[in-house]
Order: sequence, then C-alpha cells, then structure tokens
Amino acid sequence: MGYGKYRAVALVLVVIGWGTCFAMAQSSPAPAAIVSATAGDSQAAQASAALAKASIPQPPARTMDEVVNRAIEREHVLMQFLQDRNPLVETYLQNLRPDEQLGAVPSEDHYFLGRLDLQETERRDYLSKDKSFQGRLLGGFTKLYRFEYQPMGFSWMLFVDRSEFDRQHYDFEFGGKDFLGDVRCFVFDVKPKGKDTDGRFVGRIWVEDQNYNIVRINGTYETRKRGATFFHMDSWRLNLVPGYWIPAYIYSEEGDFSYGAKDKLAFKAQTRIWGYDLKKANPTDALAQMTVDSVKDESAAAQDASPLQAQREWQQQAEDNVVQRLQEAGLLAPAGDVDKVLQTVIDNLEITNNINLPRPVKARVMLTSPLETFSVGNTIVISRGLIDVLPDEASLAMVLSHELAHIVLGHNLGSKYAFTDRMLFSDEATYQSLGFRHSPEEETAADAKAYEILQKSPYAKKLDGAGLFLRQLQVRSTALSALLTPHLGNSFVDEKGNVIRMAQVMNAAPALEETKLTQIAALPLGSRIRLNPWNGQIELIKAAPVAFISARDKMPLEVTPFFPHLTRLAETENGAVADPATTAGVSQPQ
Repeated sequence: MGYGKYRAVALVLVVIGWGTCFAMAQSSPAPAAIVSATAGDSQAAQASAALAKASIPQPPARTMDEVVNRAIEREHVLMQFLQDRNPLVETYLQNLRPDEQLGAVPSEDHYFLGRLDLQETERRDYLSKDKSFQGRLLGGFTKLYRFEYQPMGFSWMLFVDRSEFDRQHYDFEFGGKDFLGDVRCFVFDVKPKGKDTDGRFVGRIWVEDQNYNIVRINGTYETRKRGATFFHMDSWRLNLVPGYWIPAYIYSEEGDFSYGAKDKLAFKAQTRIWGYDLKKANPTDALAQMTVDSVKDESAAAQDASPLQAQREWQQQAEDNVVQRLQEAGLLAPAGDVDKVLQTVIDNLEITNNINLPRPVKARVMLTSPLETFSVGNTIVISRGLIDVLPDEASLAMVLSHELAHIVLGHNLGSKYAFTDRMLFSDEATYQSLGFRHSPEEETAADAKAYEILQKSPYAKKLDGAGLFLRQLQVRSTALSALLTPHLGNSFVDEKGNVIRMAQVMNAAPALEETKLTQIAALPLGSRIRLNPWNGQIELIKAAPVAFISARDKMPLEVTPFFPHLTRLAETENGAVADPATTAGVSQPQ
C-alpha cells in the first residue's frame, strides 16, 4: 500500500479514539523476527540445542526437597545462560513525603540508565562520567548525613544470590502454592544459615511447577555493616526464552507513613531491564544472509539528483543513521504496532490540515522513562514514559503536533549525522554524542504552529485533558526534575518548573483539582506500554479499568509496583514449546 492510500485510511480512523486504536494495534499479529543464524552455523546450532533441552518439561518432583534442589540448579543455569549478556538497566526512583489528601507523594526523584555486564556484575552508566559502579555497596550508603542511591544496588537484585545460593548457606521452608497469572507456583520462605549472613537474601521465592525456575523474588539482603542499607525488592521474571525465565522488573520501596512512624527514608523505585538479545551485527553473518539481485535502472527518469533532491536525500540519510544507531544502542524500540497507533494520530493531524510533505512523517518510541520528544528529519521520537502517563488521545495529539510543527516549519535537525563517522561512538556515549534541541525561537514558533494545527484537527474540542496534563506537570515539576529532564530533546518546563511547551493549551484548560475523582490529568508510569525485556519490542497493555475510591488512587506521574500476569511461552499444536525465533519475536541466542 502506498503512502497516499495509507493517508486515506487514516481519515476513517479520525473518529475511532485512542483506546480503540490501542485495541486495534494489539489485535494485529506481531511481525516475525528474522533468525540471524545460518543453517551451517554450529554455534547457533549448539545454542538452539541448549534451548531445546532447557524447554523439555522435567519429570514431576516427588518431594519438596527435590523442588528446592531443582530450583537451585535452575538458578545457577540461568546465571550461566545470561553471563555473556549486556542488557540495559533503567532505575527511576521517587522520594516520598506524606500528604493528608493524596497519601505519599513525590518530593524529589532520581534517574539511572546503564548497561549491565552480567559476567562481571559491572554497570556502565549512560548519564555519568563514572563508567564503573563495581565494588559499591548494595543499595546505598550514608555520607555526610545525606542518603545517596547507588544504581548497582537495584540491578544486583536480578538473582537470589549470585555466588552462594545453595543448601549449605540457606534454609528453605515450604509456604504453600500460588498462582501468578496463569502459572502455578510453589512458594518457599528463604533464610540464610549460620552467623555470617552479610549480603545474603532473606525473603520469599516463587518456583514454577514445570521446569522449577524461580519466577519471583521478594525480600531483601541482610547486612551488619554500619551505614550500609539493603533495599527491599520485588523482582519478577518473564518466560521469554524456552526453558528460561528472564529477569524483567524490580520494584523497591522503603518508608512508613503510619501514625507515629519515624522513618526519614521513604521512596519507591522501578527498575526495568531490557535488551538481553541486543547484538552488534556480525559481518560474517551479514554476508552469509545477504542476497543481492543485480538490477539496472534504464528508465528515462534515471539521472543525478537535483540540488533540492540531493538535500532531501542527505537529510534522509542522517535520519536513517540516527534511527539505526539509537536502535543498536537499545534505546529505540523496534518498529511495531505502537508506531502504527502514533502514525494514525499524525495522519489525522496532517489530513485535516492539508499538510503535504515530500516525505512521510513517521513515529518511533524511545524505551526510556523521562518525558521527552524530539524529531530528526521526518521521524518523531516519543519516550515510553511519556506515552505511559498521557491521559487521552488528544494529549498524545498535542505532544505529536509540536514535533510535526517543527517538521512543517523546516526546523530540520541532525543533517550532520549523515556523516557516518559521527555514529562511531559507544552506546554509553549516546547522550553525549547526539542532540536535537531547538532554539527558544524555534520552540515558540513550533508552539504557535502546533496550536494552529490542533484547532483544525479532530482534537480541537478535546484539549481540556491535554491542558490539565500540562498543569499537572507544572504542579509536580520541582519534585520530578529527573522525570522531566530530556536527554536528547527540549524540555516541557523551564528551570523554575513553569511549563513552556504548548502553554496556550494549558491556559485554556480548566483548573486542576487533584482530589476530584473524575478529573484524570496524568496516569502513573507503566500505564500504557509493555516492554519485552529480551528483544526490546513493545506492545500496548490490555488492562481493565479500575474505579477510584479516593484521590490517593489517581497517582499521577508516580511509580507503582509491578504485578505482571505471568504466562508461559506459546505451545505448538503437538504440545512442544514454540521456537524462540517465531514466538513473541524472540531471536535465537548466538
């Protein structure tokens, strides 16, 4: 289908609504992943054989002691399986203060993003000049009476115990059976043995009842070191590879606001891990897979590009380079159905405003939590965290219209990235090597143009929610500076916390009433997007609406616990576990 035909389809979708678009995107099948291994690749064959062996259901355990032994064995097998992986680890943390009406609300926040070496337990940070966090205390430490958070502490919580998880160091007590989603589990309370318990886990584990993998870890680590603190954590795993449950989410929380409590430390934090299967292209594999048909263009139109065509081709080359590099770094989600939802909104804006550009405008999703957008060439990039918290489709249209306005006004950024040498930087240097910030004058012009676009769009009479969203950002901007700090684009607020993007929409909105149950200005983080930790693919969450009981249930822009609905990988018709290359887009490890 050509670009013009696709635009015509979008006219029908104008009146569908954001929630319906979400449902449509979810119902369409995910694109099949490309298997990068060749038939003659012995390494891939060995990896595939290992996966096949791991996915074979084991004979049922006859005793609880046998369940424990298998769970210990599987935990060590998992650590071995993941030891050469380098996933991205993102932690977003909010310090809390008590509020009589809203409960515990954020007072300040912190953000960490890095790449974890699971073999060396080292973390290379994207946002700090300090490239190694190895050797730091788990959780954090006090220094000059000020509590400091260490990102290594949160990412360490992927496993029960990296070095001494066995019966010699731990006692296991059966705590019954439980269902986590569709998965039946055995529950065990785990405590360290002996007197030397420093740094050892104490808490509860859930063990699935087929291959006896640990799927959930809930507890903390003991310490006797003065000044050291081990945070409580709730760590979840997903069955993304046959036979293996991969660490995906960690929720941490400390503090007590009950009457008479004297806790000074109170926070809640989300840690997401993704990009386990993120690999750099192997030239040998690329040559083995590549098939090139020799085609010679002999048409009369075949000729050198005109100066204007050359300029547009140059901008396209820069755009492609940036998009490819961001995806290689694990920061950009692979193209998928969520992009189609965003594309529908963009098409609605373009069609109703008679916007005709020489190249189509596309949208992609950045996998990080901070609220930001930017455009490079004709590609609009919007962060996962921003999609999560937007309350409705009109709010999404407002955000996208600002970047569309930059494109319409010719505020093209990034042409320098057409030089491929500018892409030769480490993944950890992405934020230092790329940038797409506009001048204040261009931002003002884009706001004016975006407001004009919105007034002619199907969203013109639905912008109250978008304005309330901006009011909510302004109210909480000083407490959520990390969430509102963009790393590649322009900010929604200025240094004083005042909204500076699309302020005209905000000023036309009703007053913000945070205790009014029917007024939803912003959603909690994690409300819209589900992230596949293995390959970075995303999809829209299918969640039933829940009625609010009090204003404390609204939690705008806040961190909440994880509680995924656990399922096993799909089975084929004969009952065998489906190949990871064709199941949920998971490609075979090399």
